Amino acid sequence: MFICLQTAYSGKNSKWLQLPLRPLLVPFITLFSLLVCYTCMNQISLDSKTVTSSIFPVGTNQPIENVCSTSAIPPEEMCYIHFPQPQTYNRGECACTPVRYFVILSMQRSGSGWFETLLNSHPNISSNGEIFSVPQRRGNLSIIFNTLDTVYNLDWFSSAAKNECTAAYGLKWMLNQGVSKYQKEILSYFKANGVSVIFLFRRNLLRRLISVLANDYDRQAKQLNGTHKAHVHSKEEAEILAKFKPKLRTSSLIPNLQFMEKTIAESLHNFSSIRHMVLYYEDIINNQKELKKVQEFLKVPVRELASRHVKIHTRPLPQQVENWREVQETLNGTAYAHFLNYNDYHS
Repeated sequence: MFICLQTAYSGKNSKWLQLPLRPLLVPFITLFSLLVCYTCMNQISLDSKTVTSSIFPVGTNQPIENVCSTSAIPPEEMCYIHFPQPQTYNRGECACTPVRYFVILSMQRSGSGWFETLLNSHPNISSNGEIFSVPQRRGNLSIIFNTLDTVYNLDWFSSAAKNECTAAYGLKWMLNQGVSKYQKEILSYFKANGVSVIFLFRRNLLRRLISVLANDYDRQAKQLNGTHKAHVHSKEEAEILAKFKPKLRTSSLIPNLQFMEKTIAESLHNFSSIRHMVLYYEDIINNQKELKKVQEFLKVPVRELASRHVKIHTRPLPQQVENWREVQETLNGTAYAHFLNYNDYHS
């Protein structure tokens, strides 16, 4: 504007025009510039405190634009706040209920199934299970990302799906189901989509190994009336499954424990740059306050969480392994000797 005015008033007749107009033009341009800046700042402020979402009134197919206020949300939290618009149903009056995305990264037989049922007992949390246990869903990155898009748009149908007003939405993902293979790409996806990570592992990796072997055996033996069950809901079923005592191959025991440690350490390192928290199965059992921390991490109201899962292996370790003496001799004097502790929940 200022350059245009200078050009418009340049020429032979500009000398007598500049003298009387300059005192008027300078304050005019200053005021106009301030007005433009004020308008822009207001627009930026408005944009940062509102989000537009579409709702579909009952009985109509015509969307109505709904402006959702985010003024109560701290600026540093905005990248984790989402207002998804599912294609398969209408969020209705909950269209402006903000949703936080999360993923549970874990390893098989680390308590993740039990932990997920605890989360799903909360009215505002939906965790949709081990989605990538199906190999076809992790065939390549394109398939993985399409699956994640469906989940985080609230279009994934599962028994964990809550009402439209869910406030935390996610899934359980084992490290050996494509996470380690596509770590960099998945990390970028999580960053771009504001996904928070909950790590869940076991401190006692020997107990995890025993649980893995027992579960693998039941997958073939189907001890419960010809049905394999990874988790049970009664003490009777737990007792039946607990009768099997695996025999550990001592020659590969320490390498197996080392591999588990390395896998956990690498995952913690690789995803350390995004919002995350680390949980251990034993700590949750020993201290119920751990569940309070999880709810605070997901920014949902703190509730008492419950699960119908019944723990299978409750006996002391010597009663769970067929060749216990060999296992003791192999681990005694090593960095893994503390795994031999008889206390079921020793941390």
